Amino acid sequence: MRILLVEDDQMVAEAISVALKDAAYAVDWVRDGETALRAIANQEHQVILLDLGLPKMDGCTLLQHLRAAGNAIPAIIISARDALADRIEGLDLGADDYLVKPFAMDELLARLRAIIRRQGGQGSPMLENGFLKLDLSTHIAQVHETCVLLTHREFALLQALLLRPGAVLSRTQLEERLYGWNEGVESNSIDFLIHGLRKKLGAEVIKNVRGAGWMVPRQS
Repeated sequence: MRILLVEDDQMVAEAISVALKDAAYAVDWVRDGETALRAIANQEHQVILLDLGLPKMDGCTLLQHLRAAGNAIPAIIISARDALADRIEGLDLGADDYLVKPFAMDELLARLRAIIRRQGGQGSPMLENGFLKLDLSTHIAQVHETCVLLTHREFALLQALLLRPGAVLSRTQLEERLYGWNEGVESNSIDFLIHGLRKKLGAEVIKNVRGAGWMVPRQS
């Protein structure tokens, strides 16, 4: 999952970025609403974490622009504004969730997992396709009776594929979901991760579509 963090407080942004990267998310950070709009137009993100008190364009205005344009990207507001009226306004403008600062990072991660489950069309804390299960909170993958703890990158790659079983994701699409703007990407990094996943879980877990990319099979 690639997340756009829109936050003008550097200390807060750095703390959130570290927590998200430790949980296997790719994070892009911008400081103002106008830059956020350009980032959303030029890069695919799965979730926005949005502060309200931003320079150039505040968070509410940014959210209005997105929803008016038909952009349904999930958005979690993270704000120190704790009044009931502020929370209601944010949700009514199209936010999917609202967290009041200061908040526990574990709570933010749990709310992100809930959004991921909805994107995958599942209410369970697992993503699955019939024979393969992925626990979003523990990063444990299960094939039949075999359970394996995945590395952060392995988890992120398998999660991206399991969110769209049967769909082929190219190398570029996978790299975009695994790496933020400032992270270097080795030319063979995706191949290396897929090799590791197949070694741990079996070659049938991830299928290669020659010249197109990789997929996990649909539920049988």
